[in-house]
This record gives sequence, structure tokens and C-alpha cells, in this order.
Amino acid sequence: MKNMKFAYKPLSIACLTLAAASANGAVTIYDDAEVATVSVDASFNTFYVNSSIDGGPNGDREQSRVKMGFLPNWLGMSFSKQVGDVKVGGRSSFWVTINDSNSGVTSTGIDVRQFYATIDADWGQVLLGKDFTLFNRSNIFLDEILLGYGNVNDTLGLVDGQGVSFGNIGSGYTYPFPASQIRYTSPTFAGGLKVAVAMIDPSPVNGAADREESVPRIEGEVTYSREFDGGSVTAWAGFLNQSSESSMGDVDSTGTSYGVKVGFGGFSLHASGYSGEGIGILLGPTEAALGLAQVTMYDTDYNELDSQGYLLQASYKLDANRFVLSYGENEIENTDYIGHEGMQAAWFHSYNSNVTFAVEYSTSEFSGILGEEKADTLAVGAIVNF
Repeated sequence: MKNMKFAYKPLSIACLTLAAASANGAVTIYDDAEVATVSVDASFNTFYVNSSIDGGPNGDREQSRVKMGFLPNWLGMSFSKQVGDVKVGGRSSFWVTINDSNSGVTSTGIDVRQFYATIDADWGQVLLGKDFTLFNRSNIFLDEILLGYGNVNDTLGLVDGQGVSFGNIGSGYTYPFPASQIRYTSPTFAGGLKVAVAMIDPSPVNGAADREESVPRIEGEVTYSREFDGGSVTAWAGFLNQSSESSMGDVDSTGTSYGVKVGFGGFSLHASGYSGEGIGILLGPTEAALGLAQVTMYDTDYNELDSQGYLLQASYKLDANRFVLSYGENEIENTDYIGHEGMQAAWFHSYNSNVTFAVEYSTSEFSGILGEEKADTLAVGAIVNF
């Protein structure tokens, strides 16, 4: 299985991320207390990218692109209405590919990552519909390069792919792939503690024809946020559990995620990680949809493969400038099987409250059965948020 290349379209569109986490704000387009409030938010980004690849499935080469970064471009709409003691809401967001003409003329992908309703009251919130899942959610939401570019490589077909880069997906965390779910989130308790737990549509991890998932996938996350004199701290821990049974063998996907982010003065420090079995290296249980299950999730005897990863980051904000250093890695079983590490050094400049310019240098290194590859990338771009 040396030098396997996964230029799968779902893999290209899988990497995010997260309207609520990165939009500067929303524009209210309708507000009537007797009817509803409707607001619109949007984000646009484009980067010039130059990648130098050493090894990998296509050999040594240099490639220039003009494409979107870690985040696609998106348009989102949010809805809310107060009905007595209950607020009824909803959100839909549409994530758009812009760099698709070189591999599929006028085939722009529109990816609906959020389409849900919410019910809020004193007892908390219930979410019904499609949204990002909980396992590794804060790991990626609080990534310092979320607005930047991140990692690309030929091993995963990302240099020439028509989708986004992978940011730190596969080199720090797995992606909380959007899925249909029923989720409860508690109110914020005294001291800043909040709990969320969700029943999620299970992924077909087990490739056997007679497989079954008798219960949904369960994910949860506990977060703690607090401000102190001159700074703030956010800490979190999450879990994932799913069982897929068949006559050929059972696959139990389990995982824990965790992290802390501390800000003081202009400095911010981020440390997060995860570990698990049968969850792969990129997308958690959804990774099976890419045809990678018997490479990254379990062996030929349906024994779950162990995986783990971590991400360490430091940033400093000075006036309109933010400087970031980041290093992360993921591995399956051990680095002799599959290992991937990524590094970024980035500079973000806030031109105003809506426009941010970015310059980023990143490296991606693969080792193990997927092949040996190192990719160095320079990305220069702009992000416009509404």
C-alpha cells in the first residue's frame, strides 16, 4: 500500500470549518418582535499558494495555485423568534468551492454543513438537524490558524485538489464532520462550566454487507471558560463512542479529546490532543466513507487501530497584527505505520474589522505505509468577513 493517493472529492470538501467560530458578526436583514429575526453572515477568502513537494505519489515537483484556504467560502442565515419563555431558532450555511475549474469546469461544489433548528430555554438548548459534531470540536474551533491556510500534500491529493487545504486536520486533530444529530447543551453553570451531549447518525465504519449499528453514535463535550484579571482560560474534554457489528467482526470506535487555551496580555497558548481506537487519522468514523477504513481504522481481522494526535500553538497580538507558531502531529499505531506532522508560521494583519490579510509558511511530512513525502507551502491571501 505504498504511495497511495486519495484524491477523493469528499476528502477535498471535508475540511472546514465553522461559521459561528470565525465570522466577525452578522447583518440583521429582518427584525420584528412579533414575527422573527433573520440575519445573514458570509466569509470569502482567496490565497496565492506555492508548494514544493519532495517525494510522495507524484515525485518531486513545484506547484502554484490560486485557491481558498483552510475555510471554504460560505453564506449563512440565522433565524430566531421568541415564543413565551422559549426562543425558537435555526441556521443554514452553504460552503462554496472557488478553485474547481482546473479539475471540473463549472462544477462548483456547494456543501450544506449546517441546517438545523434550535429550542432555547432556561434549561438549556436542544439542536435538531445537521451541524458539526462534538468530538475534537473545540480543538479545531480554537485553532490559531483557522483563518489561514495550513497543510497540503500529494499523499492526500490536496495540492491539486479542487477543495480546501487541510489546515491541521490529520496533524493535530480529526475533523468534527457535520452530521445529522439531536444535541442537548446545558446552560452555563456558575463558574463557566457547560455540557453538551449528542445522538449522531452513525457512520458505516464496518464494511461487511450485514453490518449493523443498533444504537446511534454518542458524542459529548464539557467546556470551562473563565476570564481573569488580564486574561482568560478555556478548557475542554470530549468523547466519542460508536459500535458497528457484523458476522465478519465488530468495530468499536472510541475516542477522547481534550485541550486548554490561555490568553494573557497579547499572548495566547493552545495545547490540545486526542486519542482513540477505530477513528482513523482524518475524519473520525466518517473516514470510512473515503474508503480508508482498512488502512486507517482497523486491520484485515477487524482489530481497531489506535490513533492519537496533539497540537501546540503560541500567538502574540500587537495592535492590528497577530503572529502564530504552530506544530502538530497525528499517528496511527506508531509512526512506522502512518505518521503525519505539520508546522505553520503565520502573520495575520487586521486591515479593519472585516478584512484580514495573511502570510503563512507551512510544512507537511508523511511517513509510513502511505509513503514518504515532505511538502513546503507559502500562502499569501486575504479573508473578508461579514
